[in-house]
Amino acid sequence: MQLNVNIAGIEFKNPIMTASGTFGSGRDFTSYVDLNKLGCVVVKGVANKAWPGNPPPRIVETYGGMINAVGLQNPGIDAFCKEDIPFLKQYDTKIAVNIAGKSIEDYVEVAQRLVSEDIDLLELNISCPNVKEGGVAFGVNPSMAEKITKAVKKVANQPLIVKLSPNVTDITEIARAAENGGADALSLINTLIGTKIDIHRQKFILSTKQGGLSGPAVKPVAVRMVYQVANAVKLPVIGMGGIMTGEDVIEFMMAGASAVAVGTANLLNPAATMNILNEVKAFLSDKSIDNINDIVGIVA
Repeated sequence: MQLNVNIAGIEFKNPIMTASGTFGSGRDFTSYVDLNKLGCVVVKGVANKAWPGNPPPRIVETYGGMINAVGLQNPGIDAFCKEDIPFLKQYDTKIAVNIAGKSIEDYVEVAQRLVSEDIDLLELNISCPNVKEGGVAFGVNPSMAEKITKAVKKVANQPLIVKLSPNVTDITEIARAAENGGADALSLINTLIGTKIDIHRQKFILSTKQGGLSGPAVKPVAVRMVYQVANAVKLPVIGMGGIMTGEDVIEFMMAGASAVAVGTANLLNPAATMNILNEVKAFLSDKSIDNINDIVGIVA
């Protein structure tokens, strides 16, 4: 059974990745997950300097998922390079670094800092608010999405994945803009914007009032968008959004994803990625499918 997949020239041993922000660097998961068995570890977003994140409360459970407003808390690129890359290099898995910023210059600085580091891919989080444009996310405007992709691609030494926001009218416009900017692959979806109110206290629960909705509730939206994007661009697509089981993985891949990222499931069950990988293998065996790539985009 062939599980290998290729994303932007990088060969993964299987299509199971971790979604940024749900797995850290993997350090806290080693009692539950054999990192050697993952196709790729996508680390939590890294900025040019440490970000404290938002004040609590910043996570709330909701029907079919959770809403987070963590705010990309991270120790900054220098600490990441010193501590997390050496840790991950102990394992036989690919490493993708999710990069965040508040201006194009911030993103470029992180990409430049990673040029000489032994990592495999960059993932560009264009859902960050652009402080120079009034706080509007980079990824909701096609021209801005193309501009930031082009700027980072110009200095990057690794293949560039652009992570798309679903909070747009037509995600294929953003996907084509990222492709025009030089993206090597696309990942989607990032979280949907949601909120939750405590009706007894008559207040928003999150300190920021709204945050990013993830989990099984978003999966139908994510599968639809993956299908649309896979048919709109020529780039490989990494699908994510509410993946809880091996069958979810198969659904995303049939919609057009060449690989998938497991996110919220890691927070519910730290062994989720291993269980999901085993379920994918069982499905392929049961259906006598010898090569997982044969199911990619199989639905018309």
